[in-house]
Amino acid sequence: MAEIEIEKERLTRAFFMQDVIDVAPSLLGKVIVRRMRNGCELRLLINEVEAYRGEEDKGCHCSKGRTARNDVMYHKGGLIYVYLIYGMYWMLNIVTGEEGHPQAVLIRGAGDYNGPGKLTKALEIDKTFYGEDVCHSSRIRIEEGLKTTTYVTTPRIGIDYAGEYWKKKPWRFVLTS
Repeated sequence: MAEIEIEKERLTRAFFMQDVIDVAPSLLGKVIVRRMRNGCELRLLINEVEAYRGEEDKGCHCSKGRTARNDVMYHKGGLIYVYLIYGMYWMLNIVTGEEGHPQAVLIRGAGDYNGPGKLTKALEIDKTFYGEDVCHSSRIRIEEGLKTTTYVTTPRIGIDYAGEYWKKKPWRFVLTS
């Protein structure tokens, strides 16, 4: 069996300052690292993400403009946007792009945690992560990972409210190898 080559360098601001449609698939095969309260690190290979792009995207939380909830999405790439759904699951997003142009990547799966709610529970993500900078945080970071990856694209999940056009955008990216 061939050995998989993995790098351990933290992703830089420049990586996250790109358009979300470029960043989202580029996150596949990267490693999310969470330093837990006990000092141990949980390291998980990112295997599923979704892109949300600007006020024009009816699936994006910014489609109705800037609010207290989505404010961080209007900041520079590399910051964390978390929000609670169903009163119990935190959703982990990484802001991308230039300041003033709201975009974010939802991390849907990593390691054996398939589903964004299961993932954030494993990572112990909560509202205190809102606005945290993955480029400098001591609690969470994203590192280089697999040298090469392949993936498939599908429509995003759970945004029926956005209408057919936005619902069918192939902005969900799933690692295949």
